[in-house]
Amino acid sequence: MGFCCGAGMIGSLGTIRHESVLVHNVPIMYCPVCNRTRVQPALEAEYDILLEYALGDQATEVDFAEFVDTSKFEHLFENCSMTDQGSYVDSLKKQIDIALDLLGVAKQMNDKEWREALVSRLTHLSERLRQYQANGQTTRNAR
Repeated sequence: MGFCCGAGMIGSLGTIRHESVLVHNVPIMYCPVCNRTRVQPALEAEYDILLEYALGDQATEVDFAEFVDTSKFEHLFENCSMTDQGSYVDSLKKQIDIALDLLGVAKQMNDKEWREALVSRLTHLSERLRQYQANGQTTRNAR
């Protein structure tokens, strides 16, 4: 699995900004805890080449899917703990569920350090969920 700060990374398609270029539909892995984002390792070389061409052409936006056929990479997100199916809230809730399950195991093992790390992760994930839902509520009320 893809891990960064101890949390499982989520596989998704996303947009990455590099200098003045936005690259859309890039297969990425991101962590909802520490916000680390990286290009899917299997396609990192293709991303770098596309980015080099875009910078050379002074393009401001490119679509990764127009240049690279990702369908041949059937196991693209196998190193991720889950894939983002379009709902950030659902992804956060799944990460919270996983952390709660692990917290139960850590308590059974009397592993104080692991418990503290999981409590910290749960606090961070819960805060992100609360902020995201509050922002969504604000946006809905503004309409």
